[in-house]
Order: sequence, then C-alpha cells, then structure tokens
Amino acid sequence: MTEWFRKAGTAGREGFDVAIGPREAGWEHTGLHVFTLAPGESRRIIGGEHEWLVLPLSGQARVECAGKLLFLAGRKSPFEGTTDFVYVPVSSTFTVSSSVGARIALPHAKASKSLAFRRIPAEETVVELRGAGQCSRQVNNFATPSVLDAESIIACEVLTPAGDWSSYPPHKHDEHLEDRESILEEIYYFEMRAQEGAPPSTSPFGYLRVYGSKDRPINILAEVRTGDVVLVPHGWHGPAMAPPGYDMYYLNVMAGPGSEREWLISEDPDHAWVTRTWASQKVDPRLPFGPRR
Repeated sequence: MTEWFRKAGTAGREGFDVAIGPREAGWEHTGLHVFTLAPGESRRIIGGEHEWLVLPLSGQARVECAGKLLFLAGRKSPFEGTTDFVYVPVSSTFTVSSSVGARIALPHAKASKSLAFRRIPAEETVVELRGAGQCSRQVNNFATPSVLDAESIIACEVLTPAGDWSSYPPHKHDEHLEDRESILEEIYYFEMRAQEGAPPSTSPFGYLRVYGSKDRPINILAEVRTGDVVLVPHGWHGPAMAPPGYDMYYLNVMAGPGSEREWLISEDPDHAWVTRTWASQKVDPRLPFGPRR
C-alpha cells in the first residue's frame, strides 16, 4: 500500500468511512467523504471553503440547508441506475438524514462563488456508453462541466461490466496545455459486485494502474475492493480492470487550479492507437446498468 492507495477502513475518521480532503490527503483542491446512515440517523456537515454534492450510493436521504429541506429518492445501489443528488454551495452548513438508512458520498472541491442550494433530478444525468468490446463502460455524467453548473468540482460515475477494462487507454491531466489538457487532482472510490451464482464467501475485486514519468514518478498497481480509494495526484491512470465474475463501479472526483472548469485529457501515445480497433466492435450488450431513462 502506498500513500496514494487507501484500503477500506484506513481513509476515514469517526462517523465517516472515507474522509479525504486537503488536510487528510495533502490535496489542494479535491475531497470526498463517504458515510453510512442507520435508519433515523443524521450527519451534520460544516462546508467551509468547499462546494459539495450529496450523492446517494444507496438508500434515500433528506438534505437540509439554510432552512430549506430537499428529499432524495436515491437508488438501491450504484449498479441500479442514476440518482438524484443535491448541490450545496460554499460556506454552508447542512444536515443529511435518512428515515430508512442510506450510504452517502460527499464529493467536494474548493470554491469561492456561492451558487444555489438545489436538487438535481436523475433525469439530468447524461449516461454515456464509451469504448467497445472488452473496453466498454458506462459513464454517468452527473457533475461534469457540460451537465452541472458549479465553480470547480467535476464528478462522474463509471461502471464496468465483469471482464471489461475502463480508464483505457491510460490518460493524464496534470499539466496545462491550451485546449488540450487541464490540471486536475482525481479521486477514485470503488465498489464491486459479484455476478449471480457467486458463493457467499466471494470478495469481489478489481485492479487499477497509475504510473508516471521519469521526472514525476508514481507507481500504483492496486487490487481494489468495495470502499477502497486511490488518489491520483499526477501521472497516467488506467486501465481499471474488472475481472470475470465481478462488476466494477467507481466514483471519480476532480478539481484543479485552472481558471476554467474543464476536463481535458492526454492519452498515453504508446497506447492511444487501441481506440482505432473499436470501430469494428460493438458496445458490450450488458450496458447500460439499471433502467434506461
């Protein structure tokens, strides 16, 4: 395990399964909290200098901020389709509660502009099927620049069917190249699911690769399970590999120092040619996960 790979149970603090932010991670811009609410439980968050998203991973929730209460219908699991979520502006204190129990992700990023506290319905998430063949994956664009009005945070969900690869070809976003690449810190939060027929003792797993350059080295090959977190401060990242038998979900959270909120990547030139092979292949028919909206 490296400082950039946090196994489930090692990245949290009291009340939070995951608590990654500038103080905990050495990050400058990006954070992620994940917590579980028992029925009737609540959690109060002092937002400080960040803008926040309240994203149900499972279950239903209520979010109260500045005297306004919003209800989230949520979902059964990240593999069951998109979800509604809430945007919380900078310098806010808010409370998340659930009458039935829920698992909640709180992506956040440094911000200074106060936008409206609001609920974004699941129907506004743009579901994109990328790649083809064994490089097929589903991307739920719920907080990408073209979908959500925000100051700095960028977030999406990626679902990869068992036996497929995602985050491939490997790519990076760690230098400013006008209209070609933007500087973004990135967090990967994983959940895995065994396919039907797996024994109860099965522990679903996958892999993620991160590597750097001679000038900016980083070297991660992580075996990931539900609740694991990988931090990408720089370097090429990918592939994310879902072994046969195990579907993979990850939540990506990004932000950076640029004046423009943009997600621009450069693919590793040694592997970018692979995308040309997709033209003769079809998208994995198991996608999309969840009902079509």
